[in-house]
Amino acid sequence: MNIKIYHNPRCTKSRQTLALLKKETTDFKIIEYLKDPLSFDEIKEIIEKLAIKPIDLIRKNEKIWRDNYKGKEMTDLEIIKAMEGNPKLIERPIVINESQGIIGRPPEKVLSLFT
Repeated sequence: MNIKIYHNPRCTKSRQTLALLKKETTDFKIIEYLKDPLSFDEIKEIIEKLAIKPIDLIRKNEKIWRDNYKGKEMTDLEIIKAMEGNPKLIERPIVINESQGIIGRPPEKVLSLFT
């Protein structure tokens, strides 16, 4: 099925989502995006699969966002570049398959990828 979870092991929601995935399948890849930062193209692909705007993937309460970007006029490409340079800004957890993706908030939302 080619499922990927973009995971932060320090995040409760991310751990809960991972546990749900393990109940559904063993055929998935865990990507710890804070250890292995995503490229611009990878972030763009995730956004396309989520069918959202780049701003909707931003963790707006992160200090990095508040201190450096909040209130600024930014293009979609600039927002993606901000996530590329600051992976902590990327919402989590994200689960994608070949054609679509889900942000696991709440974690149960990812189960729709299996129906």
